[in-house]
Amino acid sequence: MTAEPILIWGAGAIGGTLGAYWARAGVPVLLVDIVPEHVEACRTKGLAISGPVEAFTQVVPAATPAELTGRYSRVVLAVKAGATEAALAALKPYLADDGFVLSAQNGLNELAIAKAVGERRTMGCFVNFGADWLGPGEILYGNRGATVVGELDGSMSERATEMHRLMQLFEPDAILTDNIFGYLWGKLAYGAMLFATALTDDSMSANFADPERLPVWLALGREVGAVAAKRGVTSLGFGDFDPMVFAPGKPEGPQIETIRWLAHYTAQTAKTHSGIWRDLAVRKRKTEVDPQIGVIATLGREVGIATPAIETLVALIHDIEDGRRPMAFETLKVLIDRCRSASTAA
Repeated sequence: MTAEPILIWGAGAIGGTLGAYWARAGVPVLLVDIVPEHVEACRTKGLAISGPVEAFTQVVPAATPAELTGRYSRVVLAVKAGATEAALAALKPYLADDGFVLSAQNGLNELAIAKAVGERRTMGCFVNFGADWLGPGEILYGNRGATVVGELDGSMSERATEMHRLMQLFEPDAILTDNIFGYLWGKLAYGAMLFATALTDDSMSANFADPERLPVWLALGREVGAVAAKRGVTSLGFGDFDPMVFAPGKPEGPQIETIRWLAHYTAQTAKTHSGIWRDLAVRKRKTEVDPQIGVIATLGREVGIATPAIETLVALIHDIEDGRRPMAFETLKVLIDRCRSASTAA
């Protein structure tokens, strides 16, 4: 009897890379994607993974949602954050009663998943490797990064242990945690900064290395840190990125050192620009700014924490999406000035 495949809903940068590695390791996988040309390429000529980490081509079973049948106990959700609710509505009929959905996404999508299918059927995941979907059957794997799995309630369950083992086939240093929300909130600080780097055409590294832009990274980190602290979250980081340096009352020195490390870290990858930049500059489509970053402002308001830098950033991203502003330093300068004035007021 053939083992039931892991259903990966969304075969782009994250889902496609995981699927290719698992399939190559002999793990039964079924990719689901809404792009027919990508589905056809994956299941016929194969999914080509390129980049400095490793290059290989792997045929991976794949289907469009319309072709899917059966029910699955393990579903990895790897769509853009903005597509989470639509994807959940589409996949729910295929989720086994005793199954679960693991969120291999950016943001706090576990909250939406738990609301849709129940907390018992939701598992958390933090991914920070660099990858880009280049076209049908082609993904750039730009750099390795932290990969973490954990139950929402912090328990070390048998199913979480098994998913951790599977993640280690892709990333040998994958972590099993009892504080998955700590990792997710930790990445939100970095994620907010990445959205700000997409306001210009400059690389991530060039943005972090520019002293004139430092007020932006400090303000965003501190606002996320303040909301997380108020909500009782102990944020966790990756590499030398420690989000707790941005917690309320922490000194500026370690914060500046952390930004300096980010400039170095982002200079080491073949993925020079963020996925947000690619959405705006290359794919000319809406970003995930509302479900990923706008949600921080919403959660901040619930606990009485103001987030002027985050709210300005969200508005500027929308301006670029809607053609009201260019991707240029002049747009970022609006955010720099906002962060400086907020810092002076504070």
